Amino acid sequence: MGSTTDKISGVANQAAGKVKETAGKVTGSKELEAEGLAQEVKGTAEKLVGDAKQTVKNATNKVADAANKKL
Repeated sequence: MGSTTDKISGVANQAAGKVKETAGKVTGSKELEAEGLAQEVKGTAEKLVGDAKQTVKNATNKVADAANKKL
């Protein structure tokens, strides 16, 4: 996946996880609450991967731009 896709997927998982966690708390379902927390963590990790990919891409582009200027 690309960096933007990872970020979008991450944010979506964070939001869905928060909804599940809240629903679990309201209904007293520890299982649903835990599932929501796990999904939030997954979303955070996906977003971090997307951020890292974007950082690498930006750095690569800077190096390429600098190399092209020297040509």
